[in-house]
Amino acid sequence: MTSFDLLIRAPRAIMPEGERAVSIGVTSGRIVWIGAFDAPGSAREAVTLDSDSVLLPGLVDSHVHICEPGNTDWEGFLTATRAAAAGGITTLVDMPLDSVPTTVTLEALAAKRVAADGQCHVDVGFWGGAIPSNLADLPKLHAAGVLGFKSFLCDTGTDDFPGISPEHMQSVMRVVSGLGTIFIVHAESAEASANMHAVSTRHYRDYLASRPKGIENLSIAQVVEAARATGARAHILHLSSADALPMIASAIADGVRLSVETCPHYLALSAEDIGDGETAAKVGPPIREDSNRERLWAGIADGTLDMIVSDHSPCTPDMKALDTGDFGAAWGGISSLQLGLPVVWSEARRRGYWLADVVRWMAERPAALAGLLHKGRLAVGGDADFAVFAPDEEFIVDPARLHHRHPVTPYAGKSLSGVVRETLLRGRRIEPFGRPRGELIARDGVRVIEQTHELKRSA
Repeated sequence: MTSFDLLIRAPRAIMPEGERAVSIGVTSGRIVWIGAFDAPGSAREAVTLDSDSVLLPGLVDSHVHICEPGNTDWEGFLTATRAAAAGGITTLVDMPLDSVPTTVTLEALAAKRVAADGQCHVDVGFWGGAIPSNLADLPKLHAAGVLGFKSFLCDTGTDDFPGISPEHMQSVMRVVSGLGTIFIVHAESAEASANMHAVSTRHYRDYLASRPKGIENLSIAQVVEAARATGARAHILHLSSADALPMIASAIADGVRLSVETCPHYLALSAEDIGDGETAAKVGPPIREDSNRERLWAGIADGTLDMIVSDHSPCTPDMKALDTGDFGAAWGGISSLQLGLPVVWSEARRRGYWLADVVRWMAERPAALAGLLHKGRLAVGGDADFAVFAPDEEFIVDPARLHHRHPVTPYAGKSLSGVVRETLLRGRRIEPFGRPRGELIARDGVRVIEQTHELKRSA
């Protein structure tokens, strides 16, 4: 009889084919065997989960701003990955901006890896940045292990990560396509940056009016046409405008290599929920009307929207203008690493979805986006990354219990369903205040598979 390092018996587990009872054997951090719940097996450590717990693959969040080095008063690798583990996430991909320096050169990537080394409770990979001046650096960054390249089509508000023009976007896409990787894009037009701080107001409706859906729709149309012209793989970040869904669906039907994400806040909150001065809910693109939210859920149902990721975008409390409630002055970002799973599950279950759906949106597809094919699924050969989740247990969001550096959240006081009881990375429990054991992921042929596949859209 084969003996494992760890044997987990789960009355309920979310497998690629759906929910069932299983036993999983883990050796050297990998899943090496999957059998029936009562199949014979031995291990140095054997665990049987309670009947009210479900074994999930560790979630993968491909849209996270960790802000280190340079802005560790906003967030950092230690606190961000601690919050991620508390939320059932075992792999993050860090965005190239909100750190100093931004990840647009080899030197900046090296500085980020130095800052992250030994500080990560979960595995962390990196997106590179594509800006007007670094086209020649993209192949070097790719060779050094970034998982793809991000650009903005509007001004970012930071001098070291300027946005690019639609014309330059095509040049970037040609390089990215030649490298066999992916281009991910913040799709709002230049008008968004012009309006970003134009309105000083405590009224959410005024902020919403300053960034209308048309700003997104125009920019997404430009991405679609650039991807069509170049054949590049493109990914739309944090979609908030449901008006863009028909255009996206049409492009996909035409064979344009396009994928799209949305975020928990666009699916759980609506403009009608946000009171005057409640700047904790400011994000860009903005949270839109309830009718828009329901159309986003329809986009998930029909497969136009592929995945749900956090867009964890932290800052210091004073930057959120909590004292004045000024939406014009407040930082646009929501910290939700720890809460994404229960937020999405709470909304999904009342619309008739299953945990298997949530796992597909929040684990399997983000892993595929980033080329992490050994992540996001409970399968032999994959990393033994697990979240033990109690889907029926309810809790009230208490900011004091959040592990983000600053516990500012629009979910404070809300009742949510689903508690992460435990998170395991490569078969070992993550202790929130224990020694970090996460790895830095690079495209080295071992930890990351080249992104030559297409994102599968089948249910």
